[in-house]
Amino acid sequence: MRDEEKPAIRSLPLFHEVSTPTFEALMATSYSQNFPPQLDLFRQGDRADFLHILIEGSVELHADWNGREAVMAMVRPVSSFILAACIRDVPYLMSARTLERSRILLLPAVDLRAAIRREPELAGAVMTELAGSYRDMVRQAKNMKLRTARERLAAWLLDQAHRQGAANSFVLPVEKRHLASYLGMTPESLSRALAGLKAQGIAMDGARVIITDRERLSATAGYDPLIDSSDEGL
Repeated sequence: MRDEEKPAIRSLPLFHEVSTPTFEALMATSYSQNFPPQLDLFRQGDRADFLHILIEGSVELHADWNGREAVMAMVRPVSSFILAACIRDVPYLMSARTLERSRILLLPAVDLRAAIRREPELAGAVMTELAGSYRDMVRQAKNMKLRTARERLAAWLLDQAHRQGAANSFVLPVEKRHLASYLGMTPESLSRALAGLKAQGIAMDGARVIITDRERLSATAGYDPLIDSSDEGL
């Protein structure tokens, strides 16, 4: 891997408090690789041989059953996925594919497990990471089960604006069909929801979203910090 990539990986909560010898040993057995768009990184049911750390690009986590497919999560840099399967040495429950040209670090799961047994700081960081993932899953379940499609979309648009520095205008980071699947909607339902939100504080210019009334859009979403805020914001 490139030396210039190490600081970003080191800054991840998973590795931030780890001793330098342990971190360097993990990086020594890891390697980074460039992947083209729409490439399957692994399939559900595959053994979790590596912890994947996204350095550049974007990755979609999805699941399929009986001919149906659903987007479960979208990963942005710099972040790791899927930690739980690596720790338990069990098959992935989701598949992963790149959405654009991406650079990913592959850290052998066997080395990660060995380091966890040796270093309490890493073990503690893993517990914190897994606890955060569980709480994020609960938030996502509440969002899906308690909100209507329009409310989910409004909340997602506000979250994207927040991620881009409270911007009033941004380009959708994924194709609409991927967004629809992630929000538990059909593409047709997404189009109708976007059209409906034009009276609730947004305008559309192709793939660009323009927030014209943030307060009204927030009211439509029914903002709730126990759904929409991270633990750091509580």
